[in-house]
This record gives sequence, structure tokens and C-alpha cells, in this order.
Amino acid sequence: MSVMVVSGTGTEIGKTVVTAALAAAARAAGRSVAVLKPAQTGVEPGVPGDADEVARLAGPGVTPVELARFPEPLAPETAARRAGMAPVGPAEVAEAARKLAEEYDLVLVEGAGGLLVRYDADGGTLADAAALLGAPVLVVAPAALGTLNMAALTAEALRARGIVQAGVVVGSWPQRPGLAERCNVTDLPVVAGAPLLGAVPAGAGALAPAAFRAAAPGWLAPVLGGDWDAEAFARAVRS
Repeated sequence: MSVMVVSGTGTEIGKTVVTAALAAAARAAGRSVAVLKPAQTGVEPGVPGDADEVARLAGPGVTPVELARFPEPLAPETAARRAGMAPVGPAEVAEAARKLAEEYDLVLVEGAGGLLVRYDADGGTLADAAALLGAPVLVVAPAALGTLNMAALTAEALRARGIVQAGVVVGSWPQRPGLAERCNVTDLPVVAGAPLLGAVPAGAGALAPAAFRAAAPGWLAPVLGGDWDAEAFARAVRS
């Protein structure tokens, strides 16, 4: 079963674009891909959600799947409760991912917000779904000041649950990085206890899909299907 969970240190940090880059790299290698969004919040019916955006950017061969959609832009459990709708729990997420993995070469499960955001009234989280699946978690982090603490906390939560952290990807690397961003290239893998596996440039999601697909492998390390060189990136940042 080839399932990867994409989580992050918070919200609005580039998880969807990173997920699209992973999907694009997998498609370039000829793999079929399904993108599972357990709970889409803050999007009205009929409007494309995050999984649809991944499929748009990554192109043909990527199937978007949503388990639930709640109208208000809140944590999934809160949004479901306020809408009077049934929430989606970790067991449902794991079951859906397993079924997709029977059909697709790669299943990417994109969470909402950070790792421990509540999905149901029992306190179920994306981490619980990852544990049920035995799947690694790729953590998306911002580049700016303040990211180290959140990356460390996320890594600690994963270790406490016995979940493998695949690595860290910077979700939006600025065109003109400041001192904090440059230092974080060195410090993020240290505090996370996991390798830095990529950096997606700021604004990548605004690229035309063809341009996005062509560039995506260059943002991800070989273990994620790309050709991004962490050492070369670090040298360029320091220079």
C-alpha cells in the first residue's frame, strides 16, 4: 500500500501546492495518483476544493476524492457540528485511503490545518488516521520566523504516536529570503529530526498547469520523485 499523508505546521502554508507537486512528480514517473481530502471546509457546494486544485495543477491521471465538505472555514469537527452534519473520523479516512490504494499507485491524503486539528467529537485527528494506515507523514512548513517551534512540536507529536515523519518541505519559499528563512534551511531538519525534502517557490500555485508540472520535480528531493538537491539549495541560500 503506497499512501502518504501530507500535513503541516498550520494552515495556509502551502499544503495543497506541495501535494500537487508530489502528484505531478508521481505522474511524470508514470504512476496513477489519487488525492484524498478527508474534510474540505470553507468551500460552498459546486466550487472546486483543494483536491480539485491538486488535480488541476498536476494534470491527467490524478483523481480527486473528498469525503465531506462543510461550508464554514473552521476546523473540521467544529465546521461539521455547526452545520449539523456528520463528521469524518480517522477510521473512515483510513478505510477510504486503503480502498483507493487498491486501485492507484499512490494515494496522497491532504489534511486540514495542522496535524492535531480535530476531525470528530472524539478528538480524532489526521495523526490517528496516519497511525491506522501505518503511513508516513510529510510535514509542510513555512519558511519564516516562528516555524521552528511548530515544526518541533509536530515532530514530537508524530514520534509520540510512533508515526514515521517522511521529512519536511517548505511550502512557500520567498524570492528574496531574509535571515530567518536562510537560517531555517539549516535548522528545520534539526528541530524536526527529519530531512528537508524540498522547497516550493512562493506563487507556484499561480503557474499554468503545464508549467507547474514541468517545474514540480525540481522542487522535491529524489525520495519524493524529484531531483531537488538539498545540499545545493543550502549552498545557494548561504551565498
